[in-house]
Amino acid sequence: MSDSTRAEHSSDHSSEHSKSPLPGYFAVFIALLIGTGLTVFAATLDLGAFNAPVALGIATVKATLVALFFMHVYHASEKLTKLVVIGAIFFLLLLLGLTMTDYATRLWS
Repeated sequence: MSDSTRAEHSSDHSSEHSKSPLPGYFAVFIALLIGTGLTVFAATLDLGAFNAPVALGIATVKATLVALFFMHVYHASEKLTKLVVIGAIFFLLLLLGLTMTDYATRLWS
């Protein structure tokens, strides 16, 4: 590698790390505050059977933001992300499956 190529590579590499992540963190923080406001507002509405799904939808979006940016999943390797998602889905299905077998075998009187 020539000296000019090394200098270009090192300058690109150093400028990449000198950028502060704070603006992104503050943007996510503002989005989470808006999500909290939406949750409070949705709790005041009478949506009937849709109260829980709306609240869970807002909570899912907020949890995804926290996981992606504050837990650094957004910049993690793709293989690690797939492994974690597959593990989470497996344990979710295990939990739901065991809960449903308990529910199905109860004697309701």
